[in-house]
Amino acid sequence: MPDSFEPADIGDEGRGPARDHLEAPRKEPIRVLVVDDHALFRRGLEIVLAQEEDIQVIGEAGDGAEAVEKAADLLPDIVLMDVRMPRRGGIEACTSIKEVAPSAKIIMLTISDEEADLYEAIKAGATGYLLKEISTDEVATAIRAVADGQSQISPSMASKLLTEFKSMIQRTDERRLVPAPRLTDRELEVLKLVATGLNNRDIAKQLFISENTVKNHVRNILEKLQLHSRMEAVVYAMREKILEIR
Repeated sequence: MPDSFEPADIGDEGRGPARDHLEAPRKEPIRVLVVDDHALFRRGLEIVLAQEEDIQVIGEAGDGAEAVEKAADLLPDIVLMDVRMPRRGGIEACTSIKEVAPSAKIIMLTISDEEADLYEAIKAGATGYLLKEISTDEVATAIRAVADGQSQISPSMASKLLTEFKSMIQRTDERRLVPAPRLTDRELEVLKLVATGLNNRDIAKQLFISENTVKNHVRNILEKLQLHSRMEAVVYAMREKILEIR
């Protein structure tokens, strides 16, 4: 694997000579479970990591299902796991591993540079997402960083993540610029009474209009707000401050 770049770390406060001097040496080695569907790749990682005095490979698995079983049995500190594997993928296995071994931290080590895989892995509880193009030395560095409570994401993937966050913020801002659909005074009255739990008949009596007219108003409200139920309309109105219920 080429030494083309280093993993980006997130939340690495206090890094540097002063921090290294103050940190006490780790008493026990970091216990690692290696999960990948290629036996040769697993073996290569074991050989590389065996050279690190503070890292110990305690087991291996060939797919997500086996990874969950091994994690429950071995309780590793770190699970180094591929994303795409037969039987059960790494992302799907993340949630189950966190259930059977809550203290385990998961690093996805994969060839997948798909944004969707990155987002899903983070949502599933992964603490790191590294591409297999990183150098073998950086794998050990990432393991130590995650064991110390940091998050590790390959720079190219971190860049994609930041781009998506910016896009999400922009889309949110654009939605805020779109004015809420305008309801008539009568529709607002009907919506407020719907929010109090009144049915169409009671609303009709209170507003001195026919029940059919109330139904028409409710239908118009839902169409304007592009919603499907009365309660959705109430929640929307309260959220957008169209309506305030006291």
